[in-house]
Amino acid sequence: MAKSILKSTATAATAAFLAFSFGAASTAQAADSTWNFNIWGGKRAFTAGIESLKEDLEKAGGGDFELKINYGDALGPRRQNPENIRVGAFEAGQICVGYYPGKLPLYSVAELPFLLPRDLKQRAAVEMELHKHPALVSELAKRWNMKFFGPAFLPAYEFMGNKRIETTADMKGVKMRISGLNAKALQVFGAVPTMVTAPDGYNALDRGTIDSFGFPYSYAFGAYKLYEVSKYVTEGLGMSGFMCLQTVNIDAWNATPASVQKALPGAQNSAIDRMITSYTTADKKWIPIFHKKLEVVQVDPSVRAELAAGAGKIYAEWAKEQDAKGRPGTEMLAHVKALVAKHTK
Repeated sequence: MAKSILKSTATAATAAFLAFSFGAASTAQAADSTWNFNIWGGKRAFTAGIESLKEDLEKAGGGDFELKINYGDALGPRRQNPENIRVGAFEAGQICVGYYPGKLPLYSVAELPFLLPRDLKQRAAVEMELHKHPALVSELAKRWNMKFFGPAFLPAYEFMGNKRIETTADMKGVKMRISGLNAKALQVFGAVPTMVTAPDGYNALDRGTIDSFGFPYSYAFGAYKLYEVSKYVTEGLGMSGFMCLQTVNIDAWNATPASVQKALPGAQNSAIDRMITSYTTADKKWIPIFHKKLEVVQVDPSVRAELAAGAGKIYAEWAKEQDAKGRPGTEMLAHVKALVAKHTK
């Protein structure tokens, strides 16, 4: 009996010691700040920004901060990134507004057709300033408990697929992948907008679910290998597309070392430079391949102008809809137009 008591006491003491040891280790580990970042797809020109931020912010953290990039939706479905960030399922993630209809309504202003500039430096400048608008900061914080931290601007969109598109008449009845607000500019000419996420594009084209896929030119078509299941690609449409950004849970941000927070603005500038360089490098790689493997349809500027002619009506409808729901739509549209004018002088 005494032996049994002694054995039980020893076992309990050992368990208590182990629990204390693991508890101490956990406490020590919890003192470090880690952001698990969720993004779809693999490494590509688009991810150059977050990869640059990882390098700079971890360096600023001096070992007390880690930004773990989880490619391929490893932490959860891309369409649930806002919800997962909000509840802290993971700390940070990639957001593209068009993937979440109605969830970031004011942010969708940046997806209005032909509104933002095509030049990458200009577009980055407009977006970075736009993120600071109080209404957008509030939209992220109040509903989603998250804040912007990383730039993720995109080149202008072209179309690749199995329907030849040279004029607006060629769009009639064509199933075209493009985001919601841009889709309205194409619907006027009979196009049938179909929303397909980037990783699903290859199979959608291969199976004929869609006829033509709108994507940032040129890197995205190469990264997702859409040229393997396509016959045509446009050059000259230069359409708008998704408004993308990288966000972090506010609680995770507040727990981040001050040195990392202080380093963020400089890291953002480096990320912008890295993205522009990566997009340019991708163009040098992919455009010659597309010209060799596909029929490149050069779209006349008059066709783009024809598409853009109806944009003003779409802008007005968007602003009116936002205003009617108590959101500052008219103010936001005017703000974006002012930013575009400022950065395209």
